[in-house]
Amino acid sequence: MKVVQVLNMAPACESQELAIQTSLPLTFFDVLWLRLPPVERIFFYDFPHPTSVFYQTLLPKLKHSLSIALAHFSPVAGHLTWPLHSQYPIINCNSAHTVSLIVAESHADFNHLAGTDLCEAKDIHHLLPHLTISHQQATVLALQLTLFPNSGFSIGTTSHHAVLDGKTSTSFIKSWAYICRESQSPLLSSELCPFYDREVIKDSYHLGEKYVSDWLKQGGPNNRSLMVWDLQAPEDAIRGLFHLSRSAIEKLKQIVASKKKGNTNLRLSTFVLSVAYGWVCRTRAEETKNKRVMLALNVDCRARLEPPVPATYFGNCVGARLAIAETREITGEDGLIVAVDALNNALETLKDGALSGAQDWSTWLLEGLTDDVRIIGVAGSPRFDVYSTDFGWGRPNKVEMASIDRTGAFCLSDTKNGDGVEISFVSNKRAMDAFASLFVNHLQS
Repeated sequence: MKVVQVLNMAPACESQELAIQTSLPLTFFDVLWLRLPPVERIFFYDFPHPTSVFYQTLLPKLKHSLSIALAHFSPVAGHLTWPLHSQYPIINCNSAHTVSLIVAESHADFNHLAGTDLCEAKDIHHLLPHLTISHQQATVLALQLTLFPNSGFSIGTTSHHAVLDGKTSTSFIKSWAYICRESQSPLLSSELCPFYDREVIKDSYHLGEKYVSDWLKQGGPNNRSLMVWDLQAPEDAIRGLFHLSRSAIEKLKQIVASKKKGNTNLRLSTFVLSVAYGWVCRTRAEETKNKRVMLALNVDCRARLEPPVPATYFGNCVGARLAIAETREITGEDGLIVAVDALNNALETLKDGALSGAQDWSTWLLEGLTDDVRIIGVAGSPRFDVYSTDFGWGRPNKVEMASIDRTGAFCLSDTKNGDGVEISFVSNKRAMDAFASLFVNHLQS
């Protein structure tokens, strides 16, 4: 890969009146993710044109629209700090702050990287920028545009998890695309305009104090470091992306419904069925030896809080639920039914409130569970609708959450053609081949 430019992008001057956020405190939802690794995502787009067209036509529009988008999302150009006088870390942003934008060229095989074939996890790492993080401060967002001459281009995003959850980071990239596509208009549609008022997040259970205290003890006492966990992907990691069509999801629904006749309270949503099926296939493919297996589910709490938080709230607003099952039952004949039941039991607790069990979230995250349990996270959501991110040159060929190779999580998303969902994860070659076979054959049986 060749780096062509490293640019420091600031909010557009003509939209400077929008950049009114000079600082934002973190809430307990944000603090929970304080030292988790950044979230990395890559959007791949077809662009079968000469290099000169990219630099003369596409790049200027992307840069100018990015500046306008930054005026709406000024905190992403800021720095995360933890002043001694502040109970919580804060996001500082001023007119001197910028977002790093790397412009690069790659002669890797675009069709391979933007396709659905298995590939080595490290093959896409060169398409990602890095945040600047020290003990004292951290940047919030970094971007990279990579041109594959005569083939396409990619947009790599790296965002700090303590500042942006999946919904907020997706909203930013969609806002950038909207401005670029709509002839550089400085105005955003109402469903994209970020909402910054932190007062809407009520901490009635003093969760912030608990989460801050738990982080201060990590490497402490009173450790205010902002350094994130340095998780590494295994050397033999293989990345796989699998498509579960609407017809396949309907077949899964029929299988479960036929065995659970009379159970009218059962959730058989696309999310539950997709996650359950992926969970069963992966547990079998990886030949999990742990006594129990668990999925850590992220739940968007915006509409579930009392009172509800605006859908465009800027920041983290994600809660957790744990679905757990015996490994021997997940890998057994009725594994899909067991998985669906476990997911339903976990999601059923939402009726007790989005924050039920929240006192334990930081403990789960920092200490794990003492029992013999294999835990897998579930990231992303088909509701993010990432394949609608059109900058004016068409929908992306593929959207990849690259950071799952370090966390081991599943990623769920919508699909390019709108048919069903995509499930992606990273594992070793043997397990990935076994998963691919199970994923297809179980639906054909």
